[in-house]
Amino acid sequence: MTKVSVRKMAEDLNLEIIHMPEEEKCIEISEINRPGLQLSGFYKYFAYERVQIIGKVEWTYFNDMEDDKKKKRANEFFKYNIPCAIVTRNLEIPKELLEAAKKHNKPLLRADMGTTKFVSKIINYLEDELAPVITRHGVLVDVYGIGILMVGESGIGKSETALELIKRGHRLVADDAVEIKKKDMNVEGSAPELIRHFMEIRGIGILDIKHLYGVGSVRDKKNIELVVELKNWEQGQYYDRLGLDEEYTNILDVEVSKISLPIKPGRNLAMIIEVAARNYKQKKMGFNAAEALSSRILGHTME
Repeated sequence: MTKVSVRKMAEDLNLEIIHMPEEEKCIEISEINRPGLQLSGFYKYFAYERVQIIGKVEWTYFNDMEDDKKKKRANEFFKYNIPCAIVTRNLEIPKELLEAAKKHNKPLLRADMGTTKFVSKIINYLEDELAPVITRHGVLVDVYGIGILMVGESGIGKSETALELIKRGHRLVADDAVEIKKKDMNVEGSAPELIRHFMEIRGIGILDIKHLYGVGSVRDKKNIELVVELKNWEQGQYYDRLGLDEEYTNILDVEVSKISLPIKPGRNLAMIIEVAARNYKQKKMGFNAAEALSSRILGHTME
């Protein structure tokens, strides 16, 4: 299961650490909970496994209690196995909350943002960090705004094709290793940090695409909308010539459109992939050239 440590989240979101236990605490789900009901003593259906956000409303309610009641409520709250509690708006930390956090060894943090904005920020952060991730061998490029993942045997020409596309003004996302995350019902690809913006071309070696072609030739991440599988041309093998058969591939339980592209000498792969991107866009807008031709032929036959 994907996890993110509370300490890493605090560093990434620039949160003030009020108390952090030595034992590493991790977050496993992206939802948050605002514990107003819990601070009032109601713990039925308490989503304790979520990050707990204490905003101005919860903070004011808690501070209006008598001291003995505050101590009791704070101990009841931190007794649960919460990943952490975060006080927003840079509000002063009630001593009862701090004492209970230390007693039960739970992280207590503070954010200087307003509660609504911070909730949106932390949910987006956790969804990104906790998204399911796989690594695929291939090359991911942005062609006319369409994220195209080229896959195929090693040495078949994926990187060379991507280099030609970059020369034509398109952008590289990842070469060789593509990290893929599932976000909602989309899959997003990026390059591992270590090799980001680098490309390997056999016979030349490693290229820094960002330095060679400028910042406009690369991007850090892109949704994968089309998979192009490069295959060596085989005599006698059936290849779809009309495009009526829609093919898909499953990536992290998301169905992504796929085409198989046979390779033989003389084929301009970069140009074909540009056309594939335009054709995919056209289909998304509701026009399918193969279906239009089929309907025209059928109408002509019936006349």
